[in-house]
Amino acid sequence: MTRLIVVLGSLIFLGLIAVIFFEFGYIRLNYPDKAIYPVHGLDISHHQDVIDWDILAREDISFVFIKATEGGDHKDRQFKRNWESAGDIGIVRGAYHFFTFCKTGVEQARNYIETVPVETNTLPPVIDLEFGGNCSARPSREEVLSEIADFSRIVKQKYGKTPIIYATNQSYKSFLEDETVEYPIWIRNIYHKPSLPDGKEWTFWQYANRGRLYGIKGFVDFNVFNGSPQEFETFVSSFK
Repeated sequence: MTRLIVVLGSLIFLGLIAVIFFEFGYIRLNYPDKAIYPVHGLDISHHQDVIDWDILAREDISFVFIKATEGGDHKDRQFKRNWESAGDIGIVRGAYHFFTFCKTGVEQARNYIETVPVETNTLPPVIDLEFGGNCSARPSREEVLSEIADFSRIVKQKYGKTPIIYATNQSYKSFLEDETVEYPIWIRNIYHKPSLPDGKEWTFWQYANRGRLYGIKGFVDFNVFNGSPQEFETFVSSFK
């Protein structure tokens, strides 16, 4: 009995240590095989404060998604600095928009195009579609998809690129599962390798939300592209 208590106590202690290390970003649940997913990137916003891009340039980072806008009028205060700095060190950039349920797609598209410059060799615009941090409204699937279609139509006309949709498992199932949509999917799953419930392929995977890198204070999200470096170049160039 004493030995069992000691073993159980040790397991509980080790479990608590693992939880603490996970919470502080020193370990994570996903470590994508670089032989399978060699193209790695980040997504950032004002939450990362002022980034030291000269230090970050030493990391093995191929792309970065940068928060530009939210809703009908909010603009990320670090977007301009991050956009220009990422371009200066040669990282492929994309700008994302947090899509709110409380504004029309037209209003949100206008906010986005007022903020994000039209440049070559950039990733498509991103529609960040999730419940976390969103307003209290809960429109139907049809209403959300209609507003997204309006947003997409306007930004595609401006940038010549079909937007990517970033989704959590919850938002994907609520709005996108089994839909015939042309958007590339960027899926969040910090627990294991994602598999979309309707069998569609994902293009980007956000696999960690508590990553740590030199040059960035605090946590940062880690992502991979679903393909080789050559396929990534083709993906980017197809949207020029």
